[in-house]
Amino acid sequence: MDMIPSQCNHLISAELTRKPEYKEGKNEDEQTVAEIMRRRFCPAVVTNRSWEGFHFAGHEIKITEATECYGAVVWPSALVLCHFLETNAEQYSLVDKSVIEIGAGTGLVSIVATLLGAHVTATDLPEVLGNLQYNILKNTKIKCKHQPQVKELSWGVDLEKNFPKSLCQFDYIMAADVVYYHPFLEELLLTFHHLCQDNTVILWAMRFRLDTENQFIGRFQELFDLEVISNFPSLNITLYKAVRRGKKMM
Repeated sequence: MDMIPSQCNHLISAELTRKPEYKEGKNEDEQTVAEIMRRRFCPAVVTNRSWEGFHFAGHEIKITEATECYGAVVWPSALVLCHFLETNAEQYSLVDKSVIEIGAGTGLVSIVATLLGAHVTATDLPEVLGNLQYNILKNTKIKCKHQPQVKELSWGVDLEKNFPKSLCQFDYIMAADVVYYHPFLEELLLTFHHLCQDNTVILWAMRFRLDTENQFIGRFQELFDLEVISNFPSLNITLYKAVRRGKKMM
């Protein structure tokens, strides 16, 4: 049975297509956002199973979504991070690298990282894992060098038990839009710190909405050296790279 597109998808489309209200850097921002938008496509007929399509890493990726929770839709920050991974695949090579994504949601970032050659562990809350596992398996099976894993990770909960620090040898931690108005920001910070080793690089795309985000950035910088890779003012999204304090950036 056909149905109208969800309000959530309309909101995301609006975020990607609204015109910027700034002047400085306008052309570069508009060009990059337009390029990101060209990687996204929607079905001609929307069925009772909502999905969106994306072109990354030489593949057509179909993501099944749900509207009952934030983790079940693709947010613009994930597109920004995927575009960065693909267009900077030489400088930030993921081939045979160990990657963990926190707050993986629908799995788009994890799928792209997998298709770019990484060993990927995609993590999120228990209620999101079914859809996450479905999307990852559907889009990576027989297409990737290393089959990705999907694991439960509740920020700040049983970290040493479920992710022993001695075994957390991740080259990259990836996150997209994990900071917003929720009561688990300290737990999120603790999770970043637990998973990060001296040689780990964090790649993190963040959309600024409220002062909460600025406050988190301040707390984050107490533990990590933070560098802005790129800014997208029209989307209020910033892409960061971070390492543990005192460790040299790549």
